Amino acid sequence: MSYWLYFVCLIPSVVLHEVAHGWVANFFGDPTAKEQHRLTLNPLRHIDPFGTIIMPALLIFSGLPAFGYAKPVPVNPGRMRNPRKQVLWMALAGPAVNIVLSAVGFAICEYAIHVSLSQGEFNVGEALGLVNLVLAAFNLLPIPPLDGSAIIERFIPMRHLPRYYHFRQRALPFFFVFIILDYSFLHIGTNFLPNLENWWFNLLK
Repeated sequence: MSYWLYFVCLIPSVVLHEVAHGWVANFFGDPTAKEQHRLTLNPLRHIDPFGTIIMPALLIFSGLPAFGYAKPVPVNPGRMRNPRKQVLWMALAGPAVNIVLSAVGFAICEYAIHVSLSQGEFNVGEALGLVNLVLAAFNLLPIPPLDGSAIIERFIPMRHLPRYYHFRQRALPFFFVFIILDYSFLHIGTNFLPNLENWWFNLLK
């Protein structure tokens, strides 16, 4: 499959992921993303040059699963009506959108296999499905600053939350260092993403 298909699917996927965070935060009383004009589908408002373009390109051309991120939508949990509970739903909104988009890609593949018999449509569905499958799986890991870390946050005492938020905002470089070390030396969960992609493919009939 052409690599450009992954980019075409990746950019709107990460944009919708971030907009979902901002939309749910706004729904729960935090209009920070709205005030900063981030509740928009305009990709130029969300693209991070490294996370949205350079890193996915390096991963794809290295034969690794396509993964990337957009500029995080600004969220202020203190402005939510019930931040202790609502931060979790806000965090899970992004991966939930990716799961839905992966299901849409799956449906396109099924349609291409059984109805249209179009290889082009199958390739689009495959790219959309796999990109969003990887985005959802990565972001659900309970490791700061990924969205899944909101599960850990529920168990942190209130008095320690400011310190945790401070760490979470600066955790991304440490996470990527860990990913590189794991890929090169540690090999923890090396087969997780290939196995997940194989599971997705095996569901196609």
